[in-house]
Amino acid sequence: MDASALGQFLDTDFAQVREDFEVEQITADGLILRLRVKARHLRPGGTVSGPSMFALADVAIYLAILSRIGPRALSVTTSCAMDFMRKPAAGVDLLAETRLLKLGRLLAVGDALIRSEGSDAPVARASMTYAIPPER
Repeated sequence: MDASALGQFLDTDFAQVREDFEVEQITADGLILRLRVKARHLRPGGTVSGPSMFALADVAIYLAILSRIGPRALSVTTSCAMDFMRKPAAGVDLLAETRLLKLGRLLAVGDALIRSEGSDAPVARASMTYAIPPER
């Protein structure tokens, strides 16, 4: 699936979060996803909340998998490890750069490195595993 098809998939299957995310680029081993940071993503003190960063990593790796296997909506997260390293910059979007480490028939493993737009310093890193439903 290309960036446009992934956007349409979000429109159809995940309309509740569609306005938050935009696929920036499909890469050789993953993709880059943008979180459009809004007031609802912030915690007291004006920083992006941990749950918002988790959602960015989760959706980014999920879409990276779907970009390879097609629209399999029932693929689900089975494991996650996430490190929060520094406070995101205020007033800018976050970008998650993903890399698929394993894409098997029933399991996929990926990493996401999250940065504030315009910065090279990562704010968070996630490693996630997904179960892929068998084709019927």
